[in-house]
Amino acid sequence: MGNWPFYFRFLPIKLQQIRCFYKRWLQCIAYMALYWAFLYPVQVVAQQRGMLSGNLEANGNFFIRDTLIGAGNTPQYDYQLYGADAWLNLVYACSGDFEAAVRFDLFQNSNLLNPTGSYTDQGIGRWYLRKQIGKLDLTGGYIYDQIGSGIVFRAYEERPLAIDNALYGLRLAYQLSPNWQIRAFTGRQKQQFDAYASSIRAMAIDGFWTSDSSSLTLVPGIGMVSRTIDDASVNLLTAELATYEEADRFVPHYNTYAVSLYNTLTAGPVVWYVEGAWKSADVMFDPFAPRITSNGDTLVGKYYSADGAVIYSSFSYAQGKLGLTIEGKYTEHFEFRTRPQESANRGLINYLPPMTRVNTYRLTARYNAATQFLGEYAWQADFRYAHSRKLQFNFNISNLTTLEQELLYRELVAEMTYKYKRQWQLIAGIQRQQYNQEVYEVKPGVPLVQTITPYFDFLYKLSRRKAIRVEGQYMATQQDYGSWAFALLEWTWAPHWAFTISDMYNVQPQKTFDAAGNPLPIHYPRIDVYYTQGPNRFSISYVKQVEGVVCSGGICRLEPAFSGVKVTVNSSF
Repeated sequence: MGNWPFYFRFLPIKLQQIRCFYKRWLQCIAYMALYWAFLYPVQVVAQQRGMLSGNLEANGNFFIRDTLIGAGNTPQYDYQLYGADAWLNLVYACSGDFEAAVRFDLFQNSNLLNPTGSYTDQGIGRWYLRKQIGKLDLTGGYIYDQIGSGIVFRAYEERPLAIDNALYGLRLAYQLSPNWQIRAFTGRQKQQFDAYASSIRAMAIDGFWTSDSSSLTLVPGIGMVSRTIDDASVNLLTAELATYEEADRFVPHYNTYAVSLYNTLTAGPVVWYVEGAWKSADVMFDPFAPRITSNGDTLVGKYYSADGAVIYSSFSYAQGKLGLTIEGKYTEHFEFRTRPQESANRGLINYLPPMTRVNTYRLTARYNAATQFLGEYAWQADFRYAHSRKLQFNFNISNLTTLEQELLYRELVAEMTYKYKRQWQLIAGIQRQQYNQEVYEVKPGVPLVQTITPYFDFLYKLSRRKAIRVEGQYMATQQDYGSWAFALLEWTWAPHWAFTISDMYNVQPQKTFDAAGNPLPIHYPRIDVYYTQGPNRFSISYVKQVEGVVCSGGICRLEPAFSGVKVTVNSSF
Protein backbone atom coordinates (compact mmCIF):
# COMPACT_ATOMS: atom_id res chain seq x y z
CA MET A 1 0.00 0.00 0.00
CA GLY A 2 3.04 2.25 0.13
CA ASN A 3 2.53 3.36 -3.48
CA TRP A 4 -0.99 4.67 -2.64
CA PRO A 5 -1.48 8.37 -1.91
CA PHE A 6 -2.28 8.99 1.75
CA TYR A 7 -5.85 10.14 1.09
CA PHE A 8 -6.82 6.79 -0.50
CA ARG A 9 -6.09 5.11 2.82
CA PHE A 10 -9.20 6.68 4.34
CA LEU A 11 -11.58 5.16 1.76
CA PRO A 12 -13.54 1.93 2.54
CA ILE A 13 -11.56 -1.31 2.22
CA LYS A 14 -13.31 -2.25 -1.00
CA LEU A 15 -12.14 0.98 -2.56
CA GLN A 16 -8.59 0.44 -1.34
CA GLN A 17 -8.55 -2.91 -3.09
CA ILE A 18 -9.07 -1.20 -6.43
CA ARG A 19 -5.80 -0.96 -8.33
CA CYS A 20 -5.93 2.72 -8.95
CA PHE A 21 -2.66 4.24 -10.15
CA TYR A 22 -1.60 7.82 -10.74
CA LYS A 23 -2.07 7.55 -14.51
CA ARG A 24 -5.78 6.56 -14.14
CA TRP A 25 -7.16 9.62 -12.33
CA LEU A 26 -10.37 9.78 -14.37
CA GLN A 27 -11.30 6.17 -13.59
CA CYS A 28 -10.66 6.69 -9.87
CA ILE A 29 -12.71 9.88 -9.73
CA ALA A 30 -15.60 8.19 -11.55
CA TYR A 31 -15.61 5.25 -9.14
CA MET A 32 -15.50 7.53 -6.13
CA ALA A 33 -18.48 9.50 -7.49
CA LEU A 34 -20.48 6.31 -8.02
CA TYR A 35 -19.69 5.09 -4.52
CA TRP A 36 -20.68 8.25 -2.69
CA ALA A 37 -23.78 8.74 -4.87
CA PHE A 38 -25.21 5.21 -4.71
CA LEU A 39 -23.36 2.67 -2.58
CA TYR A 40 -22.81 4.78 0.51
CA PRO A 41 -26.51 5.82 0.93
CA VAL A 42 -27.56 2.16 0.58
CA GLN A 43 -25.02 1.15 3.20
CA VAL A 44 -26.30 3.83 5.62
CA VAL A 45 -29.94 2.82 5.14
CA ALA A 46 -29.06 -0.83 5.67
CA GLN A 47 -27.40 0.03 8.96
CA GLN A 48 -30.50 1.85 10.22
CA ARG A 49 -32.70 -0.50 12.20
CA GLY A 50 -36.44 -0.45 11.58
CA MET A 51 -39.19 -1.87 13.76
CA LEU A 52 -42.02 -4.18 12.71
CA SER A 53 -45.14 -4.23 14.87
CA GLY A 54 -48.69 -5.33 14.42
CA ASN A 55 -51.75 -7.04 15.80
CA LEU A 56 -54.28 -9.73 14.95
CA GLU A 57 -57.97 -9.75 15.74
CA ALA A 58 -59.93 -12.83 14.73
CA ASN A 59 -63.53 -13.73 15.57
CA GLY A 60 -65.26 -17.01 14.81
CA ASN A 61 -68.99 -17.67 15.20
CA PHE A 62 -70.65 -21.09 15.29
CA PHE A 63 -74.39 -20.60 14.82
CA ILE A 64 -76.99 -22.73 16.66
CA ARG A 65 -80.54 -22.13 15.41
CA ASP A 66 -83.04 -20.91 18.04
CA THR A 67 -86.20 -19.48 16.45
CA LEU A 68 -87.73 -18.85 19.87
CA ILE A 69 -85.39 -15.88 20.39
CA GLY A 70 -85.31 -14.92 16.69
CA ALA A 71 -81.96 -16.56 15.89
CA GLY A 72 -82.88 -18.10 12.55
CA ASN A 73 -83.99 -17.57 8.95
CA THR A 74 -80.60 -16.31 7.82
CA PRO A 75 -77.98 -18.19 5.76
CA GLN A 76 -75.77 -18.64 8.81
CA TYR A 77 -78.43 -20.42 10.86
CA ASP A 78 -80.10 -22.23 7.96
CA TYR A 79 -77.12 -23.94 6.32
CA GLN A 80 -73.73 -22.16 6.69
CA LEU A 81 -73.48 -22.67 10.47
CA TYR A 82 -70.15 -20.82 10.66
CA GLY A 83 -68.86 -17.28 10.15
CA ALA A 84 -65.62 -15.41 10.76
CA ASP A 85 -64.06 -11.95 10.68
CA ALA A 86 -60.31 -11.29 10.95
CA TRP A 87 -57.90 -8.37 10.65
CA LEU A 88 -54.09 -8.71 10.52
CA ASN A 89 -52.28 -5.38 10.74
CA LEU A 90 -48.53 -4.91 10.10
CA VAL A 91 -46.65 -1.62 10.58
CA TYR A 92 -42.97 -1.02 9.69
CA ALA A 93 -41.33 2.15 11.04
CA CYS A 94 -37.78 3.22 10.26
CA SER A 95 -35.70 6.13 11.61
CA GLY A 96 -38.76 7.94 12.89
CA ASP A 97 -39.46 9.54 9.51
CA PHE A 98 -40.72 6.61 7.41
CA GLU A 99 -43.63 4.28 8.02
CA ALA A 100 -45.34 1.62 5.93
CA ALA A 101 -48.37 -0.43 6.91
CA VAL A 102 -50.65 -3.07 5.45
CA ARG A 103 -53.78 -4.74 6.83
CA PHE A 104 -55.27 -8.01 5.61
CA ASP A 105 -59.04 -8.34 6.10
CA LEU A 106 -61.02 -11.58 5.93
CA PHE A 107 -64.77 -12.17 6.03
CA GLN A 108 -66.37 -15.62 5.82
CA ASN A 109 -70.16 -15.94 6.00
CA SER A 110 -70.07 -12.73 8.00
CA ASN A 111 -73.17 -10.91 9.28
CA LEU A 112 -71.13 -7.93 10.47
CA LEU A 113 -71.89 -5.75 7.45
CA ASN A 114 -75.51 -6.87 7.11
CA PRO A 115 -77.19 -8.44 10.18
CA THR A 116 -79.54 -10.50 8.01
CA GLY A 117 -77.13 -11.29 5.16
CA SER A 118 -73.93 -13.21 4.54
CA TYR A 119 -70.72 -11.69 3.20
CA THR A 120 -67.57 -13.52 2.12
CA ASP A 121 -64.42 -11.87 0.79
CA GLN A 122 -60.81 -11.22 1.66
CA GLY A 123 -58.01 -8.92 0.60
CA ILE A 124 -55.95 -5.89 1.53
CA GLY A 125 -58.26 -3.76 3.65
CA ARG A 126 -55.78 -0.97 4.23
CA TRP A 127 -52.28 0.12 3.32
CA TYR A 128 -50.35 3.36 3.51
CA LEU A 129 -46.88 4.85 3.16
CA ARG A 130 -45.78 7.83 5.26
CA LYS A 131 -42.61 9.88 4.92
CA GLN A 132 -41.38 12.90 6.87
CA ILE A 133 -39.43 15.28 4.64
CA GLY A 134 -38.26 18.17 6.75
CA LYS A 135 -41.40 20.06 7.79
CA LEU A 136 -43.58 18.15 5.32
CA ASP A 137 -45.40 14.98 6.35
CA LEU A 138 -46.57 12.99 3.31
CA THR A 139 -48.98 10.02 3.46
CA GLY A 140 -50.47 8.02 0.61
CA GLY A 141 -52.94 5.12 0.77
CA TYR A 142 -55.81 4.60 3.21
CA ILE A 143 -55.83 7.54 5.62
CA TYR A 144 -57.54 8.10 8.98
CA ASP A 145 -57.87 11.75 10.03
CA GLN A 146 -60.40 14.29 11.24
CA ILE A 147 -61.03 18.04 11.36
CA GLY A 148 -61.88 19.48 14.77
CA SER A 149 -64.24 17.11 16.57
CA GLY A 150 -65.20 15.50 13.24
CA ILE A 151 -68.34 17.52 12.51
CA VAL A 152 -67.36 18.24 8.88
CA PHE A 153 -64.89 15.39 8.31
CA ARG A 154 -63.79 12.25 10.11
CA ALA A 155 -62.22 9.20 8.49
CA TYR A 156 -62.03 6.44 11.11
CA GLU A 157 -62.62 2.79 11.88
CA GLU A 158 -65.06 1.21 14.35
CA ARG A 159 -65.05 -2.56 13.82
CA PRO A 160 -67.96 -3.57 16.11
CA LEU A 161 -70.20 -1.33 13.99
CA ALA A 162 -68.69 -2.42 10.66
CA ILE A 163 -67.42 1.13 10.03
CA ASP A 164 -64.24 1.66 8.02
CA ASN A 165 -64.52 4.91 6.10
CA ALA A 166 -60.84 5.59 5.49
CA LEU A 167 -59.98 8.13 2.80
CA TYR A 168 -58.19 6.40 -0.07
CA GLY A 169 -55.90 9.11 -1.34
CA LEU A 170 -53.13 11.52 -0.39
CA ARG A 171 -52.49 13.58 2.76
CA LEU A 172 -49.97 16.40 3.19
CA ALA A 173 -49.24 18.14 6.49
CA TYR A 174 -46.79 21.06 6.70
CA GLN A 175 -45.44 22.65 9.87
CA LEU A 176 -45.79 26.37 9.25
CA SER A 177 -44.17 27.15 12.60
CA PRO A 178 -43.67 25.33 15.91
CA ASN A 179 -47.29 26.13 16.79
CA TRP A 180 -49.11 26.12 13.45
CA GLN A 181 -49.79 23.32 10.98
CA ILE A 182 -51.71 23.07 7.72
CA ARG A 183 -53.14 19.80 6.43
CA ALA A 184 -54.64 18.94 3.06
CA PHE A 185 -56.02 15.61 1.83
CA THR A 186 -57.97 14.33 -1.11
CA GLY A 187 -59.28 11.01 -2.35
CA ARG A 188 -62.30 8.73 -2.29
CA GLN A 189 -63.93 7.03 0.66
CA LYS A 190 -63.22 3.34 1.22
CA GLN A 191 -65.95 0.82 0.40
CA GLN A 192 -64.81 -2.59 1.61
CA PHE A 193 -62.04 -3.59 -0.84
CA ASP A 194 -62.86 -0.82 -3.28
CA ALA A 195 -63.74 2.89 -3.08
CA TYR A 196 -66.79 5.01 -3.79
CA ALA A 197 -66.71 6.99 -7.03
CA SER A 198 -67.41 10.37 -5.40
CA SER A 199 -64.35 12.52 -4.67
CA ILE A 200 -63.52 14.35 -1.44
CA ARG A 201 -61.13 17.25 -0.81
CA ALA A 202 -60.36 18.87 2.52
CA MET A 203 -57.90 21.10 4.32
CA ALA A 204 -57.41 22.35 7.87
CA ILE A 205 -55.22 24.84 9.71
CA ASP A 206 -54.56 24.19 13.40
CA GLY A 207 -52.68 26.38 15.85
CA PHE A 208 -51.60 26.77 19.44
CA TRP A 209 -51.13 29.89 21.56
CA THR A 210 -50.20 30.26 25.21
CA SER A 211 -49.86 33.27 27.47
CA ASP A 212 -46.55 34.17 29.07
CA SER A 213 -47.70 32.73 32.37
CA SER A 214 -48.98 29.56 30.62
CA SER A 215 -52.23 29.83 32.62
CA LEU A 216 -54.20 30.50 29.43
CA THR A 217 -53.94 28.54 26.19
CA LEU A 218 -55.88 28.64 22.94
CA VAL A 219 -55.98 25.88 20.32
CA PRO A 220 -57.84 27.37 17.32
CA GLY A 221 -58.52 25.81 13.95
CA ILE A 222 -60.47 26.03 10.73
CA GLY A 223 -61.38 23.25 8.32
CA MET A 224 -63.02 23.05 4.90
CA VAL A 225 -64.38 20.04 2.99
CA SER A 226 -65.69 19.65 -0.54
CA ARG A 227 -67.42 16.58 -2.00
CA THR A 228 -68.34 15.93 -5.63
CA ILE A 229 -70.94 13.21 -6.32
CA ASP A 230 -70.16 10.91 -9.23
CA ASP A 231 -72.25 10.94 -12.42
CA ALA A 232 -73.79 7.50 -11.90
CA SER A 233 -75.14 8.43 -8.44
CA VAL A 234 -76.55 11.73 -9.71
CA ASN A 235 -78.26 9.94 -12.60
CA LEU A 236 -79.88 7.44 -10.21
CA LEU A 237 -81.04 10.27 -7.98
CA THR A 238 -82.45 12.23 -10.93
CA ALA A 239 -84.43 9.17 -12.05
CA GLU A 240 -85.82 8.75 -8.52
CA LEU A 241 -86.81 12.41 -8.27
CA ALA A 242 -88.66 12.13 -11.57
CA THR A 243 -91.22 9.90 -9.78
CA TYR A 244 -91.99 12.64 -7.21
CA GLU A 245 -94.84 15.08 -7.60
CA GLU A 246 -93.83 18.45 -9.05
CA ALA A 247 -93.69 20.25 -5.68
CA ASP A 248 -91.06 17.84 -4.26
CA ARG A 249 -88.72 17.77 -7.26
CA PHE A 250 -85.41 19.62 -7.26
CA VAL A 251 -82.13 19.70 -9.18
CA PRO A 252 -79.47 17.79 -7.19
CA HIS A 253 -76.12 19.47 -6.54
CA TYR A 254 -72.93 17.78 -7.69
CA ASN A 255 -70.78 19.72 -5.21
CA THR A 256 -71.32 20.33 -1.52
CA TYR A 257 -69.06 22.44 0.70
CA ALA A 258 -68.64 22.45 4.46
CA VAL A 259 -66.61 24.70 6.75
CA SER A 260 -65.91 24.48 10.47
CA LEU A 261 -64.38 26.88 13.02
CA TYR A 262 -63.25 25.52 16.39
CA ASN A 263 -61.22 26.44 19.43
CA THR A 264 -60.20 25.00 22.79
CA LEU A 265 -59.61 27.42 25.64
CA THR A 266 -57.82 26.26 28.77
CA ALA A 267 -57.56 28.48 31.83
CA GLY A 268 -56.44 26.70 34.97
CA PRO A 269 -59.11 24.14 35.93
CA VAL A 270 -61.44 25.26 33.10
CA VAL A 271 -61.50 23.76 29.59
CA TRP A 272 -63.97 25.16 27.04
CA TYR A 273 -64.36 23.79 23.52
CA VAL A 274 -66.63 25.36 20.92
CA GLU A 275 -67.20 24.51 17.26
CA GLY A 276 -69.53 25.88 14.64
CA ALA A 277 -70.05 24.32 11.20
CA TRP A 278 -72.03 25.15 8.06
CA LYS A 279 -72.76 23.00 5.01
CA SER A 280 -74.06 24.19 1.63
CA ALA A 281 -77.14 22.67 0.00
CA ASP A 282 -76.93 18.88 -0.03
CA VAL A 283 -79.21 15.95 -0.82
CA MET A 284 -80.45 14.01 2.21
CA PHE A 285 -83.04 11.31 2.85
CA ASP A 286 -85.75 11.55 5.51
CA PRO A 287 -87.15 8.03 6.25
CA PHE A 288 -90.23 9.45 8.02
CA ALA A 289 -91.28 12.17 5.56
CA PRO A 290 -94.37 11.34 3.45
CA ARG A 291 -94.28 11.96 -0.28
CA ILE A 292 -96.73 11.72 -3.14
CA THR A 293 -95.61 10.07 -6.36
CA SER A 294 -96.40 11.38 -9.84
CA ASN A 295 -99.13 8.70 -9.96
CA GLY A 296 -100.79 10.07 -6.82
CA ASP A 297 -99.67 7.28 -4.47
CA THR A 298 -98.56 8.22 -0.94
CA LEU A 299 -95.29 6.70 0.29
CA VAL A 300 -93.04 7.25 3.31
CA GLY A 301 -89.46 8.43 2.91
CA LYS A 302 -88.15 11.00 0.47
CA TYR A 303 -85.06 12.87 -0.69
CA TYR A 304 -84.84 16.60 -0.10
CA SER A 305 -82.25 19.35 -0.44
CA ALA A 306 -81.18 21.84 2.26
CA ASP A 307 -78.13 23.50 3.72
CA GLY A 308 -77.16 22.63 7.29
CA ALA A 309 -75.56 23.85 10.48
CA VAL A 310 -74.15 22.48 13.73
CA ILE A 311 -73.15 24.28 16.91
CA TYR A 312 -71.36 22.19 19.54
CA SER A 313 -69.74 23.18 22.80
CA SER A 314 -68.38 21.47 25.90
CA PHE A 315 -67.33 23.02 29.20
CA SER A 316 -65.45 21.19 31.94
CA TYR A 317 -64.18 22.16 35.35
CA ALA A 318 -62.00 19.94 37.55
CA GLN A 319 -60.35 20.98 40.77
CA GLY A 320 -59.94 19.30 44.10
CA LYS A 321 -62.82 16.98 44.84
CA LEU A 322 -65.15 18.41 42.21
CA GLY A 323 -65.52 17.65 38.50
CA LEU A 324 -68.17 19.09 36.17
CA THR A 325 -68.77 18.66 32.43
CA ILE A 326 -71.58 20.29 30.42
CA GLU A 327 -72.14 19.68 26.69
CA GLY A 328 -74.64 21.05 24.21
CA LYS A 329 -75.31 20.53 20.50
CA TYR A 330 -77.69 21.96 17.90
CA THR A 331 -78.00 20.04 14.61
CA GLU A 332 -80.00 20.97 11.52
CA HIS A 333 -79.81 19.10 8.18
CA PHE A 334 -76.21 17.94 8.68
CA GLU A 335 -76.13 14.47 7.16
CA PHE A 336 -72.96 14.39 5.03
CA ARG A 337 -72.37 11.23 2.98
CA THR A 338 -70.18 10.27 0.06
CA ARG A 339 -73.40 9.86 -1.97
CA PRO A 340 -77.10 10.29 -1.07
CA GLN A 341 -78.04 6.66 -1.71
CA GLU A 342 -76.07 5.40 1.32
CA SER A 343 -77.80 4.91 4.67
CA ALA A 344 -77.22 3.68 8.22
CA ASN A 345 -73.45 3.66 8.91
CA ARG A 346 -72.36 3.53 5.27
CA GLY A 347 -70.74 6.40 3.41
CA LEU A 348 -70.58 8.86 6.31
CA ILE A 349 -68.05 11.65 5.77
CA ASN A 350 -68.62 13.40 9.09
CA TYR A 351 -69.17 12.53 12.74
CA LEU A 352 -71.34 14.34 15.29
CA PRO A 353 -70.27 14.05 18.96
CA PRO A 354 -72.80 12.10 21.05
CA MET A 355 -74.62 13.73 23.95
CA THR A 356 -75.20 10.70 26.15
CA ARG A 357 -73.31 8.84 28.83
CA VAL A 358 -71.25 5.78 27.84
CA ASN A 359 -72.91 2.94 29.75
CA THR A 360 -70.98 -0.29 30.23
CA TYR A 361 -73.37 -2.61 32.08
CA ARG A 362 -75.55 -5.00 30.12
CA LEU A 363 -78.97 -3.58 30.98
CA THR A 364 -78.03 0.09 31.35
CA ALA A 365 -76.53 -0.11 27.84
CA ARG A 366 -79.50 -1.90 26.28
CA TYR A 367 -81.06 1.30 24.88
CA ASN A 368 -78.73 3.81 23.23
CA ALA A 369 -79.39 7.11 21.48
CA ALA A 370 -78.08 7.27 17.92
CA THR A 371 -77.02 10.71 16.67
CA GLN A 372 -79.74 12.35 14.56
CA PHE A 373 -78.09 14.04 11.58
CA LEU A 374 -81.27 15.65 10.22
CA GLY A 375 -82.21 17.56 13.35
CA GLU A 376 -81.54 17.46 17.08
CA TYR A 377 -81.35 19.56 20.23
CA ALA A 378 -79.09 17.76 22.71
CA TRP A 379 -77.35 18.45 25.98
CA GLN A 380 -75.89 16.56 28.91
CA ALA A 381 -74.29 17.35 32.26
CA ASP A 382 -71.97 15.15 34.29
CA PHE A 383 -71.13 15.91 37.93
CA ARG A 384 -68.48 14.06 39.94
CA TYR A 385 -67.67 14.53 43.61
CA ALA A 386 -64.91 12.70 45.51
CA HIS A 387 -65.88 12.82 49.19
CA SER A 388 -62.70 10.92 50.03
CA ARG A 389 -60.39 8.36 48.53
CA LYS A 390 -62.89 5.73 49.58
CA LEU A 391 -66.17 7.32 48.56
CA GLN A 392 -67.08 8.98 45.24
CA PHE A 393 -70.35 10.09 43.62
CA ASN A 394 -71.37 10.61 40.00
CA PHE A 395 -74.55 12.18 38.60
CA ASN A 396 -75.40 12.39 34.90
CA ILE A 397 -78.36 13.78 32.98
CA SER A 398 -78.89 13.95 29.22
CA ASN A 399 -81.80 15.19 27.13
CA LEU A 400 -82.30 14.88 23.35
CA THR A 401 -85.24 16.21 21.33
CA THR A 402 -86.09 16.88 17.71
CA LEU A 403 -86.14 20.44 16.41
CA GLU A 404 -89.92 20.30 16.98
CA GLN A 405 -89.26 19.44 20.68
CA GLU A 406 -90.39 15.82 20.37
CA LEU A 407 -88.57 13.78 23.01
CA LEU A 408 -85.99 11.39 21.60
CA TYR A 409 -84.02 10.33 24.66
CA ARG A 410 -83.70 11.26 28.31
CA GLU A 411 -81.45 9.62 30.88
CA LEU A 412 -80.72 10.23 34.57
CA VAL A 413 -78.02 8.26 36.40
CA ALA A 414 -76.88 8.41 40.02
CA GLU A 415 -73.87 6.27 40.93
CA MET A 416 -71.70 5.68 43.99
CA THR A 417 -68.27 4.04 44.26
CA TYR A 418 -66.89 2.83 47.61
CA LYS A 419 -63.42 1.31 48.03
CA TYR A 420 -62.36 -0.49 51.20
CA LYS A 421 -58.58 -0.43 51.41
CA ARG A 422 -57.34 -2.61 48.56
CA GLN A 423 -59.56 -5.53 49.40
CA TRP A 424 -62.94 -4.77 47.88
CA GLN A 425 -64.89 -2.22 45.84
CA LEU A 426 -68.61 -1.58 45.43
CA ILE A 427 -70.27 0.36 42.60
CA ALA A 428 -74.00 0.94 42.96
CA GLY A 429 -76.37 3.12 40.99
CA ILE A 430 -79.77 3.64 39.42
CA GLN A 431 -80.69 4.68 35.88
CA ARG A 432 -83.90 6.26 34.53
CA GLN A 433 -84.43 6.22 30.74
CA GLN A 434 -86.93 7.39 28.16
CA TYR A 435 -86.18 6.06 24.67
CA ASN A 436 -87.94 6.82 21.38
CA GLN A 437 -87.84 3.39 19.77
CA GLU A 438 -89.97 4.56 16.85
CA VAL A 439 -87.23 6.95 15.69
CA TYR A 440 -84.06 5.12 16.72
CA GLU A 441 -85.09 1.68 15.47
CA VAL A 442 -87.57 2.82 12.77
CA LYS A 443 -90.47 0.89 14.30
CA PRO A 444 -93.64 2.85 13.49
CA GLY A 445 -96.34 3.05 16.14
CA VAL A 446 -94.40 1.64 19.12
CA PRO A 447 -94.69 3.55 22.41
CA LEU A 448 -91.90 5.45 24.16
CA VAL A 449 -89.78 2.97 26.14
CA GLN A 450 -89.48 3.97 29.81
CA THR A 451 -87.13 2.12 32.14
CA ILE A 452 -85.83 2.17 35.71
CA THR A 453 -82.66 0.14 36.23
CA PRO A 454 -80.91 -0.26 39.61
CA TYR A 455 -77.53 -2.02 39.46
CA PHE A 456 -74.46 -2.96 41.50
CA ASP A 457 -70.94 -4.23 40.82
CA PHE A 458 -68.96 -5.82 43.68
CA LEU A 459 -65.28 -6.73 43.37
CA TYR A 460 -63.46 -8.71 46.09
CA LYS A 461 -59.74 -9.51 45.94
CA LEU A 462 -59.06 -12.92 47.41
CA SER A 463 -55.29 -12.44 46.98
CA ARG A 464 -52.88 -10.49 44.82
CA ARG A 465 -53.65 -12.77 41.88
CA LYS A 466 -57.19 -13.94 42.50
CA ALA A 467 -60.40 -11.93 42.52
CA ILE A 468 -64.13 -12.46 42.28
CA ARG A 469 -66.65 -10.00 40.87
CA VAL A 470 -70.45 -10.03 41.02
CA GLU A 471 -72.87 -7.90 38.96
CA GLY A 472 -76.59 -7.52 39.48
CA GLN A 473 -79.09 -5.45 37.43
CA TYR A 474 -82.85 -5.17 37.10
CA MET A 475 -84.68 -3.25 34.37
CA ALA A 476 -88.31 -2.45 35.05
CA THR A 477 -90.30 -1.54 31.92
CA GLN A 478 -93.67 -2.30 30.33
CA GLN A 479 -92.54 -1.61 26.77
CA ASP A 480 -90.59 -3.53 24.11
CA TYR A 481 -89.57 -6.97 25.52
CA GLY A 482 -90.68 -6.10 29.06
CA SER A 483 -88.69 -6.25 32.31
CA TRP A 484 -85.29 -7.90 32.65
CA ALA A 485 -83.01 -9.27 35.35
CA PHE A 486 -79.29 -9.79 34.87
CA ALA A 487 -76.64 -11.46 37.03
CA LEU A 488 -72.96 -12.11 36.40
CA LEU A 489 -70.23 -13.94 38.29
CA GLU A 490 -66.59 -13.46 37.26
CA TRP A 491 -63.49 -15.13 38.65
CA THR A 492 -59.99 -14.03 37.61
CA TRP A 493 -56.70 -15.74 38.27
CA ALA A 494 -53.99 -13.36 37.12
CA PRO A 495 -52.14 -13.24 34.88
CA HIS A 496 -53.67 -15.94 32.68
CA TRP A 497 -57.24 -16.97 33.40
CA ALA A 498 -60.68 -15.36 33.66
CA PHE A 499 -64.07 -17.10 33.82
CA THR A 500 -67.54 -15.53 33.66
CA ILE A 501 -71.04 -16.89 33.77
CA SER A 502 -74.10 -14.70 33.37
CA ASP A 503 -77.80 -14.83 32.64
CA MET A 504 -80.20 -12.25 31.25
CA TYR A 505 -83.77 -13.24 32.13
CA ASN A 506 -86.92 -11.79 30.57
CA VAL A 507 -88.92 -11.52 33.80
CA GLN A 508 -92.14 -10.04 32.36
CA PRO A 509 -92.08 -10.87 28.64
CA GLN A 510 -94.07 -8.76 26.20
CA LYS A 511 -93.01 -10.46 22.95
CA THR A 512 -92.60 -14.20 23.61
CA PHE A 513 -95.61 -16.45 24.20
CA ASP A 514 -96.27 -20.18 24.38
CA ALA A 515 -98.72 -22.13 22.21
CA ALA A 516 -101.60 -21.15 24.52
CA GLY A 517 -100.77 -17.45 24.23
CA ASN A 518 -99.35 -17.11 27.73
CA PRO A 519 -96.19 -14.99 28.35
CA LEU A 520 -93.08 -17.13 28.03
CA PRO A 521 -90.06 -15.99 30.07
CA ILE A 522 -86.74 -16.83 28.39
CA HIS A 523 -83.24 -17.14 29.79
CA TYR A 524 -80.29 -15.75 27.82
CA PRO A 525 -77.24 -17.42 29.43
CA ARG A 526 -73.61 -16.73 28.59
CA ILE A 527 -70.40 -18.55 29.61
CA ASP A 528 -66.94 -17.14 28.85
CA VAL A 529 -63.43 -18.52 29.30
CA TYR A 530 -60.46 -16.18 28.72
CA TYR A 531 -56.80 -17.12 28.60
CA THR A 532 -54.01 -14.54 28.35
CA GLN A 533 -50.37 -15.36 27.65
CA GLY A 534 -48.24 -12.27 27.25
CA PRO A 535 -49.58 -10.26 24.30
CA ASN A 536 -51.94 -13.10 23.24
CA ARG A 537 -55.52 -13.38 24.44
CA PHE A 538 -57.89 -16.26 23.60
CA SER A 539 -61.53 -16.70 24.48
CA ILE A 540 -64.36 -19.12 23.89
CA SER A 541 -67.95 -18.28 24.78
CA TYR A 542 -71.36 -19.88 24.67
CA VAL A 543 -73.82 -17.06 23.98
CA LYS A 544 -77.56 -16.64 23.76
CA GLN A 545 -78.23 -12.97 23.08
CA VAL A 546 -81.41 -10.96 22.62
CA GLU A 547 -81.86 -8.58 19.69
CA GLY A 548 -80.67 -5.05 20.51
CA VAL A 549 -78.80 -1.95 19.38
CA VAL A 550 -75.02 -1.62 19.61
CA CYS A 551 -73.60 1.90 19.70
CA SER A 552 -70.25 3.60 19.86
CA GLY A 553 -69.92 7.37 20.00
CA GLY A 554 -73.53 7.97 19.00
CA ILE A 555 -73.27 5.74 15.90
CA CYS A 556 -75.43 2.63 16.22
CA ARG A 557 -76.38 -0.54 14.39
CA LEU A 558 -79.05 -3.17 14.97
CA GLU A 559 -77.54 -6.29 16.53
CA PRO A 560 -79.64 -9.37 15.70
CA ALA A 561 -80.38 -12.12 18.19
CA PHE A 562 -77.54 -14.63 18.48
CA SER A 563 -77.36 -18.24 19.57
CA GLY A 564 -74.14 -20.23 19.40
CA VAL A 565 -70.46 -20.26 20.24
CA LYS A 566 -67.98 -17.40 19.76
CA VAL A 567 -64.21 -17.85 19.56
CA THR A 568 -61.80 -14.90 19.55
CA VAL A 569 -58.04 -14.47 19.22
CA ASN A 570 -56.27 -11.17 19.89
CA SER A 571 -52.52 -10.80 19.58
CA SER A 572 -50.07 -7.89 19.36
CA PHE A 573 -46.34 -7.81 18.69
